Amino acid sequence: MSSFRFRFHPTLLDTLADYSPQRLRKDIIAGITVSVVALPLAMAFAIASGVKPEAGLFTAIIAGFLISALGGSRVQIGGPAGAFIVVIYGIIDKYGLANLLIATSCAGILLFAMGMFRLGSLIRYIPLPIVIGFTNGIAVLIALSQLKDFFGLRITRMPGDFFAQLRMLVQHASTTHWPSLLLALLSLLLLIGWSRLARSSLDPGLPHPRWRQRCSIVPGSVVVLLLATLASALLALPVETIGSRFGGIPQGLPVFVLPDFSWELVKQLFAPTLTIALLGAIESLLCARIADGLIDTRHDPNQELMAQGVANFVTPFFGGLPATGTIARTVTNIRSGATSPVSGIVHALTLLMLILFAAPLATDVPLATMAAILIYMAWNMGEWHEFVRLRRLSMPYRILMLATFFLTVIVDLTTAVEVGLVLACVFFIYRISDLTQIAPITVPGPLPGVRAYSIYGSLFFGAVGKLELLIEAQAVPQRVLILELHQLISIDSTGLDALDTVRRALHRHGGQLILCGPNRQPRAQIERSGFLDRLGENNCVDSIDAAYARARIFSAASDEQGKMPAAANQSQRAP
Repeated sequence: MSSFRFRFHPTLLDTLADYSPQRLRKDIIAGITVSVVALPLAMAFAIASGVKPEAGLFTAIIAGFLISALGGSRVQIGGPAGAFIVVIYGIIDKYGLANLLIATSCAGILLFAMGMFRLGSLIRYIPLPIVIGFTNGIAVLIALSQLKDFFGLRITRMPGDFFAQLRMLVQHASTTHWPSLLLALLSLLLLIGWSRLARSSLDPGLPHPRWRQRCSIVPGSVVVLLLATLASALLALPVETIGSRFGGIPQGLPVFVLPDFSWELVKQLFAPTLTIALLGAIESLLCARIADGLIDTRHDPNQELMAQGVANFVTPFFGGLPATGTIARTVTNIRSGATSPVSGIVHALTLLMLILFAAPLATDVPLATMAAILIYMAWNMGEWHEFVRLRRLSMPYRILMLATFFLTVIVDLTTAVEVGLVLACVFFIYRISDLTQIAPITVPGPLPGVRAYSIYGSLFFGAVGKLELLIEAQAVPQRVLILELHQLISIDSTGLDALDTVRRALHRHGGQLILCGPNRQPRAQIERSGFLDRLGENNCVDSIDAAYARARIFSAASDEQGKMPAAANQSQRAP
């Protein structure tokens, strides 16, 4: 086994080797385009998470810069993500904002360690139904959390529990603010219409006016936000805005603040730390894989995790939130012509300029419109067609997806993923053990008292029960049991122990176990464990014919002596 070797090599270094002015121009245009998309989303994610909008902007700037500069993907854009909304809100509700920042920094350390020890590829092994289940569950929770501002309900603060949220919404349904609801509905309808217009204009098979093609360049969320903000400012709409709730956005750089830190506090925050790290790793690597498919490249998952770790460790010291790779902004970056991580750096710097020079303009942004944008984003985030397809899928797939979905909605993401992984392991063990078969082989005569079986598949802890059936009285021969292993793929320590149990049972009846044709892995395990010494080297042969020859010798000696001969047992030690 090769020794551990630490490697920290951002993709940015490789892309700059053959960089050109033409690529710089494309990256600048893409970065500015992405910043326009990121501006409303960053504020919306922060507000939905229960913090001030500038926290989302600071996260998009600092984490976005670090993830692009240090990451393992060419075009991935990092920042606050919709998947974190329910997680952040729940942590703040239970532990407080200060402890959220500490948990985020600790999650950054954990993410960096995962990348440093090259665990990035393991994230890819999370089963698809688990990913779909928690993604749909998060989408439901995001939409539910926005109903308060969508309807303009008079609720001071929403609880973090799913059923408590439902109860709160029902109790305050009579406080619906109709101007806010009307603005939210108009914003949602405009957003849906603009998005459909943009998608249809991308169809090369249909003729489109030039104005429709240009509309596809501008994201619908930006159009809706600008129109709603202008309406709020010019018409003095009686709706709640960023200015009325938060007093606007500070026009300046974030301030470095060192939170109170203690080891006892870190131990109490283990659960939220693990949740942030797990979700950040899954989201960022899934996003990077989607980006790879769009631009036909391959990212470095371990470098990406280390970049995510650095970003999540640093950002909380400036009041930022957990960050990860963001699919919508990454896709926008690709479609805008990005060629390298420089576009992500430009996106972060552009956001910084907007905060420094245009922060007062956000005062009139209606919260009802922000809620409409997030509800539409939650709808697009979920893969709802998977619920329809469940009837055509296997029972384990259904159980995994539905269990993860309902646990995400009702309990929390960490529990959902943990239970999902346990169920996936159980189903995997069942499927593999079901593939393992022990079939009888016809023994050529005359060989009385000799039985032969062929083992197919993998002899591991989930399948040893089938082998143990041979120990029963009706299955144990008087003289010789031959196990043909050339179709046995692998064996573990539990399988070896089961073989040894069969050997001892035969020995007590004066019989003999003979193995034939073990492959490389089973052979190595048999030798390394010492089982070959107990079995006897003469009783582990290469072919079934050699096993029959060995059985004839043993049977003949048994007929003559009436007991196990020394010649057949000279290389076998008594158990």
